[in-house]
Amino acid sequence: MSRPAEVSAAEPDRATSAFNRRLFLARTATITAAVAAGAAAAPVAASAWSGRTPKFNDAAYAKPRPEALADPTELTVAEAAWMIRYGKLKPADLVEAHLSRISAYDAVYQAFNTVLADQARAAAKAAGRRTPSTPLHGIPLAIKDNYWTQGVRTTANSYLFQDFVPPYDATAVARLKKAGAIVLGKTQMGPLATTRATTPDGRITTVNAWTPGNPATDPGGSSTGTATSVAGRMATSGTGTQTGGSITAPSNAQNLTGLKPTMGRVSLAGIIPLSYTRDHPGTLARDARDAAIMMTAMAGEDPADPRTQGLPEVPDLIGAATPVVSRGRCRVRTKVRVGVLPGYAADPARQAFLDALDKIDGISLADVPFPDQWDLLTGTEFNNVRLPERSEPFMPYLRSDLRGFGVSVTGWLQGALLGAGEFITGQRAKLLLLERVLEQVFAKCDVVVQTSPVPFDILGLPEIGFPIGFTAAGVPIGTILGGPPYEEDRLLSVVGAYQAVTDWHHRRPADPVAPAASARSLTAAGDRGRLTAEDVADQMQ
Repeated sequence: MSRPAEVSAAEPDRATSAFNRRLFLARTATITAAVAAGAAAAPVAASAWSGRTPKFNDAAYAKPRPEALADPTELTVAEAAWMIRYGKLKPADLVEAHLSRISAYDAVYQAFNTVLADQARAAAKAAGRRTPSTPLHGIPLAIKDNYWTQGVRTTANSYLFQDFVPPYDATAVARLKKAGAIVLGKTQMGPLATTRATTPDGRITTVNAWTPGNPATDPGGSSTGTATSVAGRMATSGTGTQTGGSITAPSNAQNLTGLKPTMGRVSLAGIIPLSYTRDHPGTLARDARDAAIMMTAMAGEDPADPRTQGLPEVPDLIGAATPVVSRGRCRVRTKVRVGVLPGYAADPARQAFLDALDKIDGISLADVPFPDQWDLLTGTEFNNVRLPERSEPFMPYLRSDLRGFGVSVTGWLQGALLGAGEFITGQRAKLLLLERVLEQVFAKCDVVVQTSPVPFDILGLPEIGFPIGFTAAGVPIGTILGGPPYEEDRLLSVVGAYQAVTDWHHRRPADPVAPAASARSLTAAGDRGRLTAEDVADQMQ
């Protein structure tokens, strides 16, 4: 599956990649040992983040597509940033356009649980009085409801936090706001980030924006609300978290580009935890460049989260996501070998995706094997060793009142009952799996296609989910690429180039039929089904 010699993958900076892998392996071993020894299981934010705003280059601004000019909610972050930068769009008008869609359609989508209309309007007016200095200036975002937001209820869609009002923003939110972004509201999510969005007692809320009339269509994992808000053009972009696929899965399900970075690349301070060694903050965006803009703002060292410290510098993500297009030809800025696992191309959409990649200058395809004992090391038995990590910080609640966990209580009980010997064996298996992925997969490629997000979630390696087509019924089809530690730029370079030669990411779902004003409530929206405790245990991330 190799390309001709003149465009085969160039020798990348192997020394840097090798160093990054050794560093990540050592850090993972240290964190694993700390967790096994009973170290603090939840990130603690000592105070609100007050660091510097990163620098953005001109590649973060894109002249809008002609078809996007008629409706501000169609603009990507990069396009809206260009319009605001050159005085062709006011932040207040951009925010108002999104609030109008929320008012018209969120009774169907059920993407938000809190809409901050007055705050967003005030922030947009203030942004209009300042000179734009970043591409996020005046950009309206949706924030998953497990991110702390100062003075705004943060529930993680759980009975346990139903009255919690944080005293300050999560670091990731603070960074986005420092860069000029505007928070439109908090989004629905799986209770405590376990399943698709439901009420704490299991009633399904958020639907897939592509099939709003069919609640049975999978909208993705626990970041459902953010995904639906962005796909339904009620927010320009948004934040999610991933522990078992909750960024890449909803991105694949709703035609978005979702970037889950390397463990530690983005601070977890001020995010309600699910699993200390597997929680990843990230972004759900419309394309690779928007994901890069969001991640540039969110990433970086944070004194409140030791996992963020001592890492390699954040690379030029925006430049990586912006391919070179000349005379009808597209090429990546740094040559990349894309590894293809056995059986991946059996699906026609995946084969078409690989065929499109193979025509891009600088991208080569290489067959790579599954690492030794892949099925065993990534199976349910070893995957479940994450459960004690989620139970440990919640033990006071487990001892006092199980009703607080609602329909997701089974997973917390399973974690509390798992034996220490099993947990330690699982941690050792995790390190063995990481060694084999780094040595047996990434020795042959720079990024690799994924058939499931779970293995790279276990390992803390970066992933990106993005659209590659649609089913005959019009439901989006996506795929996932995984990369080595701290090399999010390689993932973005492949996806940015692919999106330069395809248009799947520009397609938007039709507007739903808006209910009458008198019926705009969850109860009036009708029964969308319910997840039982058994359903949640099967789907739990």
